[in-house]
Amino acid sequence: MTVSDGGPYVNGGTESSILSLDDGDIHMCQDGPRDAPALLLIHGSASSTRSWDPLVPLLTGSHRVIRIDLLGHGRSAKPADRSYTIPDQARRAGVALDRIGVEHAVVVGHSSGGVVATALAEQRPDLVAALALVNTGPSLDAFIAPESAAIGPSQWPLTDEQIRRFASTGFSRAGYRIPDELLDEVRVMTYHTLTTTMQATRSYLEQRALPDRLTVLGKPLLVIFGEDDRRWRSSSAADYRAVPGAKVELLPGLGHSPLLEDPPRTAGLLLAFTAVHAVRVD
Repeated sequence: MTVSDGGPYVNGGTESSILSLDDGDIHMCQDGPRDAPALLLIHGSASSTRSWDPLVPLLTGSHRVIRIDLLGHGRSAKPADRSYTIPDQARRAGVALDRIGVEHAVVVGHSSGGVVATALAEQRPDLVAALALVNTGPSLDAFIAPESAAIGPSQWPLTDEQIRRFASTGFSRAGYRIPDELLDEVRVMTYHTLTTTMQATRSYLEQRALPDRLTVLGKPLLVIFGEDDRRWRSSSAADYRAVPGAKVELLPGLGHSPLLEDPPRTAGLLLAFTAVHAVRVD
């Protein structure tokens, strides 16, 4: 494995490394047995590998759990002169799996991470065995416009209050205590990477809705959606039923981030799905 920081390091059972790609360094985390079926977790906008922290211990008993920081996020590079389009983000995820010798993986994406997961399946159908999308809006018609005004470059960097307001709709209730480490992930982004990556998701959905893309792929699909999502209409999860064989699970009492709001419930659905569709390592 090619790394730029001298090699992987282990922190609390997590192996963390920096992969040197042609267009920017990518941070990767690995947990669980290396000979277990691979599960790739892709975070959403303005987030990072850390958004999966509560879920990972519930998955490692039966999976090799792999997480990456998409370019522009977390500990990955944040260049101003590289592409942040969804296809390019997906390509980097595929290269990251190639670097560590993963030939097949179930790919799980949260929010816009599900858009990247879909693009990866389009590019690398040989690599993606199945897909699970967590609160990923199927089209722009499902988007709930924020009540607050758009963030301008003159406001950057954001204050703590602005960051909390920005992140608050990621959860089911306004009083939810957002973990400080997730707010830190917004702080480490640049204005360019924040706005460019969010626009990339919009552009990709404008081109074609996800159910249309997924129908063509024919991959096993699980859709998990918190019913109280404040960013995407949860009723839109029904749009995924157009994909043959898709399984759609609505979670009452949870919002945009069930992986953080109720990790055991989310993990239970994922494990039931991967038990059927994960590819065993020879």
